[in-house]
Amino acid sequence: MVSGIFALENWFLIFLGVVWIIGAVLQDIKRREVDNLWNFSLIAFALAYRLIISIWVGDYWFVLNGVLGFVIFLGLGNLFYYCRLFAGGDAKLVIALGAILPLSYNWITNLEIFGAFILLFLICGSIYALIWAFCLVFINFKDFKKEFVKLWKIYKKMFLIALAFAILWSLFAILMNRVFLILIGLVILLFPVLFVFAKAVENCYMIKSVKPNKVTLGDWLYEDILIGGKKIKSNWEGVTEKELKLIQKKCRKNILIKQGIPFTPSFLFGFIVLLWLAWRYGWF
Repeated sequence: MVSGIFALENWFLIFLGVVWIIGAVLQDIKRREVDNLWNFSLIAFALAYRLIISIWVGDYWFVLNGVLGFVIFLGLGNLFYYCRLFAGGDAKLVIALGAILPLSYNWITNLEIFGAFILLFLICGSIYALIWAFCLVFINFKDFKKEFVKLWKIYKKMFLIALAFAILWSLFAILMNRVFLILIGLVILLFPVLFVFAKAVENCYMIKSVKPNKVTLGDWLYEDILIGGKKIKSNWEGVTEKELKLIQKKCRKNILIKQGIPFTPSFLFGFIVLLWLAWRYGWF
């Protein structure tokens, strides 16, 4: 087999990756969740294909690369999840792509591919999330402005503390004759503004009132709720199966659910940009 990111045996893997990411995007936009079966099936198809090709040519490094990639991304996916950077569906999609992305027989190259993909989808994700947020604000600016002003009054002390730190840092940068470090002071100053902006966007557009029978497994509660003397806490893992049964059986009022921005398009953008850069500039 020819070694290289666009070697013949890799084209089907690339096709699988694009198709499965698009499927995940459609699910995420429609239901704000990606089915576990969808993510797990990508792992099964990718590794099965790698095994068939390995048996056909008598070289088992092709399937071993996929297994190693899956193991590495299993660790990364869990790291992103438990650091609360990704929701469960996003983390599982990361893990599934681990079986796709080892597209070289050189593991230095594979590590470069992994690093480039993670960097690209995080950059694309940041840009995409900002565009999504600004579009939401533009659609209903009046409600956003009202919420922003309300939250600004609550978190005004945070800005004053950030201002004090920014001034001290800027003075330190000037004394050290490192004027360019003043930019860090500006970042410190911007943090409370961005925090209030994000919080206002969340409160205005990401909170949804639903009937108890419309709550689904893994939904994020906006706040703790009390049902029949039992408190169900709002946490990162979302509603458990036991909590869901309790909500649907005994709850008699609507529940506030927090919905995040569908993040899976970032995977598609990152994957496509990775392939384009590799094709255009021969990165790997």
